[in-house]
Amino acid sequence: MKFENVLAEISGFGKFQMRTIALLIIPRMTLPFHFLLNNFIAVVPSHHCNVSSLDDGPIFGNLSQEEKVVVGIPVQPNGDPSSCRMFREPQYHLLFNAANTTDAPTMPCENGWVYDNSTFRSTLATEWDLVCDNRSMNRATATIFFMGVMVGAAVFGYLSDRFGRKTTLMVSYVATTVFAFSSAFSTSFPAFAATRFLTGVAISGISLVSIVLCVEWVGIKHRTYVGVLMSLDWSFSTVILPGLAYFVNDWRKLTFTVTTPLLVAMFTWRWLPESARWLLSSGKVEQAHFYLKQCAQVNRREEFMADLKPELLSKVILSDDENRKYSFLDLVRTPTMRKLALLTGIVWFGINCTYYGISLNVPGFGVNIYLTQFIYGGIEVPAKIFIVLSLNRIGRRLTQAGTLILTGLCIFCNFFISQDQWALKTTVGALGKMFSEAAFTTAFLYTTEIYPTVMRQIGLGHSSFMGRLGVSVSPLMIMLEDVWFHLPNIIFVSVALIAGLSASFLPETRNVRLPETIEDVERTRRPSVSTSDEMQTKE
Repeated sequence: MKFENVLAEISGFGKFQMRTIALLIIPRMTLPFHFLLNNFIAVVPSHHCNVSSLDDGPIFGNLSQEEKVVVGIPVQPNGDPSSCRMFREPQYHLLFNAANTTDAPTMPCENGWVYDNSTFRSTLATEWDLVCDNRSMNRATATIFFMGVMVGAAVFGYLSDRFGRKTTLMVSYVATTVFAFSSAFSTSFPAFAATRFLTGVAISGISLVSIVLCVEWVGIKHRTYVGVLMSLDWSFSTVILPGLAYFVNDWRKLTFTVTTPLLVAMFTWRWLPESARWLLSSGKVEQAHFYLKQCAQVNRREEFMADLKPELLSKVILSDDENRKYSFLDLVRTPTMRKLALLTGIVWFGINCTYYGISLNVPGFGVNIYLTQFIYGGIEVPAKIFIVLSLNRIGRRLTQAGTLILTGLCIFCNFFISQDQWALKTTVGALGKMFSEAAFTTAFLYTTEIYPTVMRQIGLGHSSFMGRLGVSVSPLMIMLEDVWFHLPNIIFVSVALIAGLSASFLPETRNVRLPETIEDVERTRRPSVSTSDEMQTKE
């Protein structure tokens, strides 16, 4: 008897599974909040040099602030005061005719900056003057966070397969809360950067472990729906985020606000089940029997578990060595596992790089930042509907490859749309965001189905590590527009197409029983076994 048969007998998708999903939605709300938080806390508002201490002189008396700006700051071609330069000496003649131009020498701002606080009361840029020569430090905050997420993917992937899904989740809850709150109370930029990095490390556990825990508790025919359902919380939270940022426009308070759901998650953690698959693969039969019995009771299938004693359950999933501890080295010990590790790494790098290349570039979308973020979240809902149909009709492999290629094509089309055609640019950009989200949703489900139970979290951790590497470099790629405006998009298109091609070499997993051991992967990961596996599961 296989585990899928046991799960089918106690219901592969009943009240127990729905309760588990509901309990995990609470902490998962914080994922898009923190992953996209940089769009709001790192905004650089309009600013110019502080000339409030300008010597007015005895002739002109006390000048108003607007007049000091006129005589103290050169004008940019668009008519706005320069953001980073000021005159070495006041140009009083400009008071009589501000349209006059002057070649008077300028210098960098020496007394700080004055910021437009009409939209944001406080951001990282206004807090620590991360503008002009320090602009790169402000842009680097997203990379710092995602480097933490990248490290966390490896750390929590190992911890989850070593100590279990449920325990690792609590560690992630507590660590994320502590470090996120610490970043909100940082008194210096280095302290903020350090705590923000550690927040990324900790929150990675929530992202990875929650999806695996859900998928391991559902049957074959429900995996698609559960994988997509779990991703809807991201879409709805993405829609909620701009509303929160609009009303909580101080970066410290906003960081604190988006972290508070984890306080509720810590309280509800006690009702989460451990993965019975993981317990069996780790030789913890008694505990697995306890959770399976609990699942049967909630789903009203107690009669089956009355006959399934722990002694029989121990034969459901067999591994070569119950005491064996798996590590990332097992990803490259055997031929098929090496192939999977290479291909999933490339696919995840491409997905994350392009997804966040679009998501973190909200100023270039053509409308205001709040509406942009709302559009980003709203367009993901039809993407989920599209994915449900596609995954069940044409399978995981073609869906993964196709969505990546379509994302690249949308980015490519934007090459030929000018900035003044904002409606068309917005439409094409939204389509690119939709396809990239579809690729992202597919990747989480697809990857959990590809790797065996004993290596599932490590495999997902490796994939996420590569993905977060793609996220980390995407803000740096956007900065290449200073070299050539189209260079970032050319890179994003190339990455998307390479990732799509790589996905086409992955095995199909639609209606295939989840592999339990590395031996299962090496022996059975061929398309020809899909039908037989499905028939065995239904028997």
